[in-house]
Amino acid sequence: MKHFFIIPLLLLFISSYAQTDTTQKVIAGRKNSLAQQNKPYVILISSDAFRYDFAKKYNAQHLLAFSDSGVRADAMIPSYPSLTFPNHYALVTGMYPSHSGLVHNNFYDPATQKHYNNNDKKAVADSSWYGGTPLWVLAEKQQMLAASFYWVAAEAPIQGVNPTYYYNYNNQIPIGRRIQKVGEWLRLPAEQRPHLITFYLSNVDDAAHKYGPDSKEAGEAVQYVDSVVNELVKVVKPTGLDVNFIFVSDHGMTRVNNKHPMQLPAVDSTKFTMAGDGILVELYAKPGADVQGTYKVLKAQARNYSVILKKDMPARLHYGTKDDRYNRIGDILLKPNWPYVFKYVGKTYINPGWHGFDPFLVKDVHATFLAWGPAFKKHTQVKAFSNVNVYNIITRILGLTPQEQTDGTNKIAGKVLLKAK
Repeated sequence: MKHFFIIPLLLLFISSYAQTDTTQKVIAGRKNSLAQQNKPYVILISSDAFRYDFAKKYNAQHLLAFSDSGVRADAMIPSYPSLTFPNHYALVTGMYPSHSGLVHNNFYDPATQKHYNNNDKKAVADSSWYGGTPLWVLAEKQQMLAASFYWVAAEAPIQGVNPTYYYNYNNQIPIGRRIQKVGEWLRLPAEQRPHLITFYLSNVDDAAHKYGPDSKEAGEAVQYVDSVVNELVKVVKPTGLDVNFIFVSDHGMTRVNNKHPMQLPAVDSTKFTMAGDGILVELYAKPGADVQGTYKVLKAQARNYSVILKKDMPARLHYGTKDDRYNRIGDILLKPNWPYVFKYVGKTYINPGWHGFDPFLVKDVHATFLAWGPAFKKHTQVKAFSNVNVYNIITRILGLTPQEQTDGTNKIAGKVLLKAK
């Protein structure tokens, strides 16, 4: 882990970086309507793997102070599986992964016979993988401009729509430049100014995976993120705009038994396609495969993991047959029992930090929700809630009208917002 320390913003600008598609993408010809120009602003910040207790555990003084003046949740419950791509997409669509189609970081679609892999840039930018209506698509369709300095699926033209301003994900753009760009967006003329901005940080996830959630490096990463958010607030303040900040994470992080990872059971590849990773392995039956027979064999030999038929997945996870709108969940699921993980194919080293577990059984995978700004109540603490409710909070602040049924409700929005929009 490198450079997890607090440094002045000006020094952040000095970093040089390789020119690997670091250019801003701008969709020409769009403008805020006159009605939308008078709406508030939301900056949605995600710090990947920022566990529900990390702000206090590592004394993120700025985040604690900001949320003390606004709203803080005891925790935010991620959707299952508690992985990065499904949960970032749940946050901006208000849909469980099984309902949006983005069911895992790595999964298989029997209908197209294609694999989705979050490391495959071509797949990530392919809009056919994404159901639902992300917040930036909803905003743009209602003539409100949006911008993204990274977010899952922002690079894909979902329903033919990208944010007006966005960047393809890469690690080359210095954080100071990213912060500066947010300030530039908010200083644009009213008709060109984005009212919704997404902003993603990977540092805590990187450190907590590699060194574990209780490590010095994880604490340094939390401190780094805390300083970044503080600098972002400083850049926004001089604009004088009604900007609301929502700080979230996709999931938390837990320590696993990485010294003794489990071996995957033998599965006939002529009968089943395998996808997933060390925290959830999914088996997709090919024509003629004996699902029930294979299930019984695997279940009989399972140790420290559960073998579950899709139809028998617990209803609380919204990850079974009834919820699988896109038929992208495996017919048989191999689900490790905490703190165990599989030694997945191609992995030579198992990190000590993991997520992906059932959030109703493993609290360590719970996420963070903090919010402050003119739309939010002051000095308010709320109980843990599901992350699909964030969508409703943001649509109400921005005065956007959802175009389809989502899985969240307005209950949490009513508890944290001063008034409905």
